[in-house]
Amino acid sequence: MTSIVDTLVPINADEAPPVKMWRQRLKIFMSNKLAIVSCVYVVLLALACFLVPHLHPTNQTNQAIAFNTPQSQAPSRAHWLGTDSNGFDELGRIFFAGEYSLTLGFLAGTITIFVGTFYGMVSGFIGGAVDAVMMRVIDAFLSIPYLFLLISLITIFGRSTVFLIVVIGLTGWWGNARIIRGDALLIRHLDYANASTSMGAGKLHVIRRHVFPNSISNIVTVATFSVADAILFLSALGFLGLGIQSPQTDWGTMLQLGTEQIQNGFWWEVFPVASVFILVVVAINYIGDALRDAFEVRLLER
Repeated sequence: MTSIVDTLVPINADEAPPVKMWRQRLKIFMSNKLAIVSCVYVVLLALACFLVPHLHPTNQTNQAIAFNTPQSQAPSRAHWLGTDSNGFDELGRIFFAGEYSLTLGFLAGTITIFVGTFYGMVSGFIGGAVDAVMMRVIDAFLSIPYLFLLISLITIFGRSTVFLIVVIGLTGWWGNARIIRGDALLIRHLDYANASTSMGAGKLHVIRRHVFPNSISNIVTVATFSVADAILFLSALGFLGLGIQSPQTDWGTMLQLGTEQIQNGFWWEVFPVASVFILVVVAINYIGDALRDAFEVRLLER
């Protein structure tokens, strides 16, 4: 006769317990070696940009002091990457500009993903005439060349640091909204979403409990890409002379000043900052690819 204790013992008691979801996602992310290298690079660069100017201060704001420094000086023991055409130390300038480029890129990217996610989820889940109108609004915005729109707004309203963050953040979410809308359109027709609705759940509840968690893979991916895009567009504006106002600077402004001197053979004013800028954008994209895989439900073990 089988005892009560025997009936409580699971049939597959010898099997290992299921691996926690966060451990599975971490394992998937760690398997991408390029993403690990990219994370190390971005973290080290961010630490350098925010700590080096304080640990090893160099003049980056006082033009009068810079005039007493040899201009466009080649790399030396005193200036490891030389000086630029204004007499500023090039290595310190890269970190000084990186502090503003990374901060503005992260803040603008954060605004972009929050606005795009909310807009796309509401549009895709509600559907019907509301979705049609909301998508036509995005189509109208997408028909305007993005860089031209940024240049027009900054020319009209100025280019303060806060305005640069706001204008890049509030004009870069249209593509993200279309991606998130696609997830919402798919999820709203799935069985668990229909079951929740049939039991009386409101639209906002279904979005919060079902649409958002099951769209997290795309949300995380477009979030990282949004940060990279914000840094890219900020640098593009700086290259066109519409970036952060002096005495602050950004990587795009440094590139613009350096290209004016490259024909004179002053390579140190272009190649170091260009390498740092390109690598950080590529690294953030690799991190985004790895995060997409880590949050992909189909890659998780049951």
